[in-house]
Amino acid sequence: MRAVEAGANDFISKPIDLTELRVRMGSLLKMKESQDEVKRYQAELEEMVAVRTSALRMALENVKESQRVILSAHLETIHRLAAAAEFKDEETADHIQRMSRYCALLAKRLALPDAEVDLVLQASPMHDIGKIGIPDSILLKPGKLTADEWAVMKKHTIYGARILGDSNFELLRVGETIALSHHERWDGTGYPNGLAGEEIPLFGRVCAVADVFDALTSRRPYKEPFSNETSLEIMRAGRGTHFDPKILDIFLNDFGMFEDIQKDFVL
Repeated sequence: MRAVEAGANDFISKPIDLTELRVRMGSLLKMKESQDEVKRYQAELEEMVAVRTSALRMALENVKESQRVILSAHLETIHRLAAAAEFKDEETADHIQRMSRYCALLAKRLALPDAEVDLVLQASPMHDIGKIGIPDSILLKPGKLTADEWAVMKKHTIYGARILGDSNFELLRVGETIALSHHERWDGTGYPNGLAGEEIPLFGRVCAVADVFDALTSRRPYKEPFSNETSLEIMRAGRGTHFDPKILDIFLNDFGMFEDIQKDFVL
């Protein structure tokens, strides 16, 4: 019993019978051979699993890289298309940069999830993409627009939504929402649909604050830029009429952070 407890697989009693010894030895050697075969199989299986796991990991990395490249290409295409609209409007790429970063900062200060902050950062440059469809005679007119011209100008929101509409790409769907809703007003007097209050999509309300501030402080064909002080006074007057009060208050209370963005992309 002590021998078995010490690890012996079998034993025979004296006097030893050579035939029995031969049979026992043969049986134990076959058992050892079987155990070795199992160990070899397990080692080969582990090696195979390791190789295939490595291959799968590499394939997943390749898929991620492909997705990153595709997303990067999509974003570049979108930004170039947005830049084309802004170029036609005689604005600069800096307007797009400021606008998108104002929107992202507002979204962050509203405690939106990081994914939504990134969405508004990437989608907001498309807010005026519909200006591609507005005649230059109206878009670049240095004086005040007539009623008929203004009616045409307001259609850039609808044109933008049509350009970006019916997409399976979430970023374009958000861009469509922003393009269509960023000129709606909190009191319902905006365009194109006359939405009021929280009927206006959140990203549209965020974009409205960012867009108006940048428009006020930028040079346009029909006006010189206003100072930040004057622009903020104008925006305060629109609290609860033009702008969502909560979003405007965040903008005003944290204005130093927005001014830092403004300085990074010089007007």
